[in-house]
Amino acid sequence: MRVAASASSADDVNQALVVPAEFEEVQREFPIFIRKDQDGKFVSVALLGLDKGENLFVDSGRWTSRYVPATLARGPFFLGLRDSGGQELAVHVDLDDPRVGNDEGEPLFREHGGNSAYLDHVTSRLHMIHEGLASAPGMFATLDELGLVQPIEIDVQLDEGTCYQLRSMFTIGMEQFQALPSDGIERLHRSGFLAPAIFIRSSLPNLNRLVELKKRKLGIG
Repeated sequence: MRVAASASSADDVNQALVVPAEFEEVQREFPIFIRKDQDGKFVSVALLGLDKGENLFVDSGRWTSRYVPATLARGPFFLGLRDSGGQELAVHVDLDDPRVGNDEGEPLFREHGGNSAYLDHVTSRLHMIHEGLASAPGMFATLDELGLVQPIEIDVQLDEGTCYQLRSMFTIGMEQFQALPSDGIERLHRSGFLAPAIFIRSSLPNLNRLVELKKRKLGIG
């Protein structure tokens, strides 16, 4: 069995869910925003495009960024229970996914047994997602309790007739962060949430790169 590791239609999204463990890598490439999911809970996303279904970091089936968010890098794989009555997690693959086949792509196993490097990489991404989804609610609850989660409204003006408005987004408020008392900083540090908060805020300049990619796509000088 082989899996095509190149970008696919599944990567045609303008936002990708990201988890705290990958923030350091994500913030080097993409702007990270906080938003609320359909249940009203805070989640973090990497912004990949300005239009729905637009990923400005994929070109001719290849990612142009140095890092791919784990929720997209996992490809057609997901974690599930090994059996209906057990609690042990196992890697599952969607055999109906067009990326799965026998002729082209990355092999899942070595010729003489054992996981391939590709499968090991996918497995690590899956565990990162699993653990990140479990830890993120506590992180966002702490950040919100400390008053750091603040709404942000962004207007992107590409030219005289093309403007995008980013609404319903949140980030880490700089004024609130700078005004945080020492015990609040210590609380974030001890809980492991200080670095992720900094990474969210430091990722915002990457919006400029995304705008440049959009202008290039539209042929705007």
